[in-house]
Amino acid sequence: MGNQATRLDLFGAPDLAVADTDSSERALSAIVQQHRNKELLRFTTVGSVDDGKSTLIGRLLHDTHQLFEDQISAVRRVANGRGDADLDYSLFTDGLRAEREQGITIDVAYRYFTTDKRKYIIADTPGHVQYTRNMATGASTASLAVVLVDVRLGILEQSRRHVYIASLLGIRRLAICVNKMDLVDFSQASFDAVSRDLSTMIKSLGFESAQFIPVSAKHGGNVVHRSDSMPWYLGPTLLEYLESVPTHDEVDRVRLRFPVQYVLRPRPDYRGYAGTLISGSVRPGDEVVVLPSLTRTHIASLETFEGQNAVVEAPRAVTLRLKDELDVSRGDMIVDPVHMPRVLRRFDAMLVWLGREPLDLGKCYLLKHTTQSVRAEVTSVAHGIDLTTLDPTPLGEVRLNDVARVHIRTRKPIFADAYRDNRATGAFILIDSVSNDTVAAGMVTFDGEAVLHPDPTSEGAHRSWVSPAERRAALRQQGTLVWIRSADTEYARELAVALERTLFDARRVAFVLEPASAGSEAEPRTAALAATSLVDAGIVAIMHGRPNSELDALFGARSSASQLIVDADSTSDAESLAASIFAQLDARGLFDAAID
Repeated sequence: MGNQATRLDLFGAPDLAVADTDSSERALSAIVQQHRNKELLRFTTVGSVDDGKSTLIGRLLHDTHQLFEDQISAVRRVANGRGDADLDYSLFTDGLRAEREQGITIDVAYRYFTTDKRKYIIADTPGHVQYTRNMATGASTASLAVVLVDVRLGILEQSRRHVYIASLLGIRRLAICVNKMDLVDFSQASFDAVSRDLSTMIKSLGFESAQFIPVSAKHGGNVVHRSDSMPWYLGPTLLEYLESVPTHDEVDRVRLRFPVQYVLRPRPDYRGYAGTLISGSVRPGDEVVVLPSLTRTHIASLETFEGQNAVVEAPRAVTLRLKDELDVSRGDMIVDPVHMPRVLRRFDAMLVWLGREPLDLGKCYLLKHTTQSVRAEVTSVAHGIDLTTLDPTPLGEVRLNDVARVHIRTRKPIFADAYRDNRATGAFILIDSVSNDTVAAGMVTFDGEAVLHPDPTSEGAHRSWVSPAERRAALRQQGTLVWIRSADTEYARELAVALERTLFDARRVAFVLEPASAGSEAEPRTAALAATSLVDAGIVAIMHGRPNSELDALFGARSSASQLIVDADSTSDAESLAASIFAQLDARGLFDAAID
């Protein structure tokens, strides 16, 4: 054996356990490395309720041997308890008690499996209308959508909604599984009819590719194994398609986008900017621009978990060090000087509304974009989307699950690309600043309209980040002007004061404005402006005095719903008339129930 030492056990024999351990560790390391090098495909299942999404995924996991024996035994016990001879494959993904009791999917279920060729992350999303926001969540990171369609029912409105949202979220490839073929005797004509109907919609939405696959999820036909009952179908099974489709959309290697997530200062002489490189590539020495300051500098070094790097390509977590000492903080973005994003404070976007409460125009929301959160408001709604025809349609109010094109204004600039060009810098969410609920998912778009919109408050008008609806919710009343006219100015003032007292006793917010002097032409306008400001603030503004033609003209431009003109008779009792005026205001629905 020469100089090679051999480890012996207590009895003088070679220690085979050590050799076996070393061999096992090498084999395990090789398996781990092989798994790490596999391509990853993220896909989501979408479609209407009861089209069989969870059953399909359960069957896929079962037939690729991805389930543990105890999982199969648990589902078999449920089947035996129900008196069913066959397994309910949907139970492998529907894990919530409510889901199993109702036989529906409520939350997004993420499942992981691997084959010899690839590894997969599946987002099994719910089909019910009220859970559309969960579907949008599951589809937001997917590069492929598996669309389930019941061959007997064809494409339903909820299926259309899901396919449209998938297109909005940047998914460009579809696998359309026409399910429950066993219930139509595996009819090719039924499959072809559904395929034709859906093909028209898919073409109009601009998907790059779509593969139609007839399947029977319950019996496993064309899921993993080819079905003998459908010899007329010559295309791939679902698994064959998943193993051959491109794994992700091409990452932009040109336009550098690095949102700063955290500033590292472990010691005085070190300043690093940590985050995820979401597009482009970077090398030491590259010139970069820091937004929003537009300061130019160069990359000094790139550091990852493995140490110093000569080049880093997206997507990758990395710490950048710059050659210059600059004021850079979380929310700033480091980009290349040639291909810069747009710096926006007003822009167009498509919104999928997720909130239970409808969109409140003018309300201040938090807009979360890359690593920064800014205050923002939706200034107007351009149109909604009719999910039956997919055409733009007027939309008076944006409610749960609606899709709408809107105009947004932010307090601070964001650094964005169109969503179609970069999903990371083109996506954002809106958060209710009071409840902290996520109320909308948004996609920046520049198609067809100017990016910048005229600001109606830029001409010197009052700018407010509190919407009328928020004021009413806080004050429990709507701002209103009461204009009391009388030749007897003393009586007009007495009535105004009596009305203010009546409103105050009813826990309403009111204020009496003293009349303008007759000797100045400017003062009626000043009084009208003051009254208008009070009304806009949600207060009942009470003005009194002699009839004034200029004030009448100014107030005549206001909506009659937000003002009440009273021609007072000085022979009436002021307190009784005040009570009558209060009753008129209350009858208009201007007041909500007062809080004790």
